[in-house]
Amino acid sequence: MSLIHALVAKGSTILAEHQAGKRDFSQATQTILSKIPPNNSKLTYVWEQFLFHYISEGGFTYLVMADDSAGRRMPFAFLADLQRKFTSAPSSSSSSSEEVPAYGLQGSFGPTIAALMHTYNTAPPADELSRAQNELNQVKDIMVQNVEQILSRGERIELLVDKTDVMAGQATAFRRGARTVRRQMWWKNKKILALCVLVGLVRILLWILVAQVCGAGLNQCGPSKT
Repeated sequence: MSLIHALVAKGSTILAEHQAGKRDFSQATQTILSKIPPNNSKLTYVWEQFLFHYISEGGFTYLVMADDSAGRRMPFAFLADLQRKFTSAPSSSSSSSEEVPAYGLQGSFGPTIAALMHTYNTAPPADELSRAQNELNQVKDIMVQNVEQILSRGERIELLVDKTDVMAGQATAFRRGARTVRRQMWWKNKKILALCVLVGLVRILLWILVAQVCGAGLNQCGPSKT
């Protein structure tokens, strides 16, 4: 079984889907649907050993989850066939102009998805695969993204916030340390200046005392002449 889960959605609202496996992939599919841009696009998301392929066109998204071994050729052929069946169905014209609730087309189009998945899982049409291969050869903007990166983005944002808080705390501590060092250097300069002034005053005081004994020119205290 290569194709596991397929759906048709309008925006992020699932209109109809079919799941062949038992595992629940609703969180991954909802995450992908919320990230699909409004413009027409084709994209492949990788999650574990599964690939989520989608075609977004005309406001509708056609998505299929497939095993990694299925590659891209067969899933995109399935999506192209699914898109043609949906656009040609009577329910698609009404859903284009009206607001359809979630799973509003499950009863009318869900069996179509199931039958198409069964066909492609058992005996995919060769002509559809060839046509899809030609289309894929012409499309150069199909990208691959990792669903796990999207799902873990919240955790990464929290880690980034934690790191930002740590850096902010470090910056505050650095500013406090810089102010402390600046004050210490200011007091050190003042002490040196005060010491220089004190030394100068002592020298002046000594000169005054010596001058009172030896005269202003200090010539009266020289060696006596015989």
